[in-house]
Amino acid sequence: QVQLVESGGGLVQAGGSLRLSCAASGRTFSSSSMGWFRQAPGKEREFVAAISRSGITTYYADSLKGRFTISRDNAKNAVYLQMNSLKPEDTAVYYCALDLYAPGPTVVAGAYDYWGQGTQVTVSS
Repeated sequence: QVQLVESGGGLVQAGGSLRLSCAASGRTFSSSSMGWFRQAPGKEREFVAAISRSGITTYYADSLKGRFTISRDNAKNAVYLQMNSLKPEDTAVYYCALDLYAPGPTVVAGAYDYWGQGTQVTVSS
């Protein structure tokens, strides 16, 4: 069983930055691809970013390229999402997810096997 715990969310002004962290339990982290998704009130969950188990390959939602950066530290069983130049429309609950034993990242939420509980990010204008 894998547990994912996100942290680092909060309230920030537009133009500011936040770094989200996701800590994973278990021994499967370094063998699995990871992703970040978000869900705003009244909207469907959407893909944000994903990273391969090696950390070499990354995918981003087109609208977020250049502002968000995903990274991972397999020694710490952690994945990160650096968010810069935040906008009010980035306000959402952010979730990390693990795609068990997948070598490469995917943008498809249904492919992920485990999800964290989410962390709230609120960007004020």
